[in-house]
Amino acid sequence: MNGIEIIGTGSYVPEFVADNDKFSEFLETSDEWIFPRTGIKERRIMTDKPNYYMGIEAAKKALEDANVQACDIDLIIVSTCSPDFFYPSMSCLVQREIGADNAACIDVNSACTGFITATDVAQKYLASGEYKNVLVVATEKLSAQLDYTDRSMCILFGDAAGAAVMRRSDKLYKSMLGAAGDDFKALYCKANYQSNCPWHESLDEFYGNRFDTFGKQNFLQSDGHAVYKFAVNAMNNAVRKVVGDVGYSIEDIDLVVPHQANLRIIKKATEMLGVDPAKVYTNIERFGNVSSACIPVALDELKKEGKLKSGMKVCFVGFGAGLTYGAIIMDI
Repeated sequence: MNGIEIIGTGSYVPEFVADNDKFSEFLETSDEWIFPRTGIKERRIMTDKPNYYMGIEAAKKALEDANVQACDIDLIIVSTCSPDFFYPSMSCLVQREIGADNAACIDVNSACTGFITATDVAQKYLASGEYKNVLVVATEKLSAQLDYTDRSMCILFGDAAGAAVMRRSDKLYKSMLGAAGDDFKALYCKANYQSNCPWHESLDEFYGNRFDTFGKQNFLQSDGHAVYKFAVNAMNNAVRKVVGDVGYSIEDIDLVVPHQANLRIIKKATEMLGVDPAKVYTNIERFGNVSSACIPVALDELKKEGKLKSGMKVCFVGFGAGLTYGAIIMDI
């Protein structure tokens, strides 16, 4: 009995809507330029609260949906690549605010693959039999990492959080995780320490000229062509791997929930896989790329819209900075 069951979901998106026209107020861009290249019409921006606030709100909704008390959560796993603190962990902040006093706390960071990673960690703990209820939260405030003078980057990302309460079950579950660390320069955001240690010397020897400009020192950076090539291949290979490992074919999948990075990436990868477009869920038009929160926000939408039926075979697939990638196939 090594599967999992998602017994409750929740999500939170900020109220402030930044549609494509808002970017044309301070950048040389337009909806006609942005939408065909990305599939994005608007995204939500958290203007007045920290990242952990979104995670807390999503967690509360997931607990309510699962009809589980916070005191009955044994483990909280938070995925984020945009934490408010280096420490305490975001999971400890969530624990404090929801009153999950009995829960252990872990943070994971595999960027946009984070919900896949966190879910797989949850499955391993649940399979041990030592934990009954695990709360997985993915919360991201990418707006704080963006250079709003760079029209190629700032239009892509938004802020959001998603959460799920998980239990052990005998349902189908198979996962795979991978990484290509040699390609980290394709997508990164450097931690910008401001040290006044009198013994620190220049780190140029290690960083070379990778971070030689203000933008590279302070904001999210991406090589769009490299990410596109990696993402399409990673999604294709990851889905084929988990589906093949359980003896299924692509046609047996009822629903694919991909990371919402770019609509062109999603369409190309699922076309290579031979997946019926009607089986692929996207919400990138309304939220943009919210990193590891993409999949759980989509999952919560699907559940609330009644699109998740018992017995469905669902595949989650993601990719992100690191570079990382992964997929899960499971029965709902």
